[in-house]
Amino acid sequence: MQIGMIGLGRMGANMARRLMRGGHQCVVYDRSPETVKALAGEGARGADSLAALVAALDKPRAVWVMVPAGAPTESTVMELGDLLEPGDTVIDGGNSFFKDDIRRAWALAQKQLTYVDAGTSGGVFGLERGYCLMVGGDTAAVQRLDPIFKTLAPGRGSVERTPGREKVGGTAEDGYLHCGPVGSGHFVKMVHNGIEYGIMQALAEGFDIMRGAGNETVGEEYRFDLPLADIAELWRRGSVLSSWLVDLTAKALVEDPALAKFSGHVQDSGEGRWTVMAAVEEAVPADVIAASLFTRFRSRQEHSFAEKVLSAMRFQFGGHVERPTGG
Repeated sequence: MQIGMIGLGRMGANMARRLMRGGHQCVVYDRSPETVKALAGEGARGADSLAALVAALDKPRAVWVMVPAGAPTESTVMELGDLLEPGDTVIDGGNSFFKDDIRRAWALAQKQLTYVDAGTSGGVFGLERGYCLMVGGDTAAVQRLDPIFKTLAPGRGSVERTPGREKVGGTAEDGYLHCGPVGSGHFVKMVHNGIEYGIMQALAEGFDIMRGAGNETVGEEYRFDLPLADIAELWRRGSVLSSWLVDLTAKALVEDPALAKFSGHVQDSGEGRWTVMAAVEEAVPADVIAASLFTRFRSRQEHSFAEKVLSAMRFQFGGHVERPTGG
């Protein structure tokens, strides 16, 4: 199948590579001519503009947008809306807000264009491992794109089947799923990332507690100097915590046991925020996800004004003197 790929960053370029390995034809565009040239050297057809990419595709066209969420995706989709023709499809594979998907789909529908949202998980390892795809959109459009989704997805591989799953069928076992109408794919991906925040935070706190077991604040008879890298490796094997995130933690601790190259400044993609917002709208408690999001905010501050207020209050009512900065 032929597809256009817009955005050749860490994920977009590898997705194009995986598609070409699967026998699909890719027409690619990126703001960086060097990146386009590199993919063209691997078998893709390069384009120097969105208009050139659209012109190089056969009808009905399918164009996958893999650029940062927000303004870059908005401007790209709207420009494609002016360039494409009735029957063509735009797939947004980035981390867009699901309400933006619904709005964009309506705008494109006025021009008889179809919009599909594809929440994509797999990161920089997706080229070899495949990408877990959470898809929303019109059933006919999603079915037409099935060969693309199937190639990008991991496939069943060596993952053990869930008992009874053989009676259910569907594509979930292959690593991709049509979740529902437009917006549902990115909604599921949003919640996926919110959960990821919570799991990552729990793992991080657990390793911090184990590291702290050697602190002088702990009674000498209760102190442990624990081999954190070995524990991470141990938990990869047979533990109920075994997961890709534990795999990555083990790898990081082997490479840099003290994690000295990291500052602890943790960004958020936006999807954790949206998950918490959705929980508020639905009146659903999401204590862990909310706390993990706020911890990321806290990681970017040396000392917040709120903490200074706390220190001031403790001093005022109890004469508690805080450690000086750097003390």
